[in-house]
Amino acid sequence: MTLAEFSKALSENTSLGLRFRLPTGGLTPIHLHLTEVARVEKRFIDCGGTVRTEVSARLQLWTADDTDHRVGCAKTLQILSAGVSLLESTAFPLEVEYDFPLLTIFSVVGTVIEGKERIFILGSKKTECLAPDVCVPNTCKPGSGCC
Repeated sequence: MTLAEFSKALSENTSLGLRFRLPTGGLTPIHLHLTEVARVEKRFIDCGGTVRTEVSARLQLWTADDTDHRVGCAKTLQILSAGVSLLESTAFPLEVEYDFPLLTIFSVVGTVIEGKERIFILGSKKTECLAPDVCVPNTCKPGSGCC
């Protein structure tokens, strides 16, 4: 999901509460804080020697002891509006950073409305070889049984 798609979903019903469904099926607490909206740019060289750049928008969530705290759809839209100039685009893929129980980065893969809450579904991010033609000989591909 892109930041633009996320914002559109929030704006469809601004009176809803906001939660996130973790890959395990559990939900973030309703009293979570949205502590950061960030543009994350990663420049790196892959194992095949290709220089790459990835850009994403990232939301940082935090849960405190103040269980009366609420950041619903309307408040989240206000926070995003304040950060749009920093992000420079809403077309970037959206990620969520959350302690689960260690700091983890999730992709946002969908959204549903359940009761009076807009719930965004978080997916696991996976690593992969970006240069399999260089790193893995053609005669020995993962899953082929030779490695």
